[in-house]
Amino acid sequence: MDWAISQGEVGSFANAAKFGELVVLAVKGTVEADALRDAGTANLAGKPIIDATNPIADSPPTHGVLKFFTNLDEPLMERLQREFPDARFVKAFNSVGNARMVNPPFSAGKPTMFICGNDGTAKGIVSEILNQFGWETAGRGKVEAARAIEPLCMLGAFRAFCAGNGVMRLSSC
Repeated sequence: MDWAISQGEVGSFANAAKFGELVVLAVKGTVEADALRDAGTANLAGKPIIDATNPIADSPPTHGVLKFFTNLDEPLMERLQREFPDARFVKAFNSVGNARMVNPPFSAGKPTMFICGNDGTAKGIVSEILNQFGWETAGRGKVEAARAIEPLCMLGAFRAFCAGNGVMRLSSC
């Protein structure tokens, strides 16, 4: 069932995926594959998909450290790319909260967003979006680079230990 709302519409995963030119995947990591299946393989084929999710386990953190349901040799994005080979996944936005996704308020300038994915055109589209949103982009390679990018979500817990401006840059920690 679809409901009309002011300035937009709400619909099923399948309707949203069919309608959109680009898909933003921002669901709990444990249900990510189910959401994509509900969206429909045909509706996702050939479309850039910004994968903003993380493989965070349902169990609580241990001493402030999040637990993952994947491992460093097989991140969630690799699993998804294998299951949905015609989708053009780009890992991005998984290491920042929604308040910092657009026009991040950092006094030290544009922060860097690491991205990865197998499709160069899709990465270019996501890089353009990131630039418009106030980010510089650092491409890290193919889907396997998610092995390093997905764990970056844990850095949020250590933000207080970084330089006082909160910019997530390697030089500030």
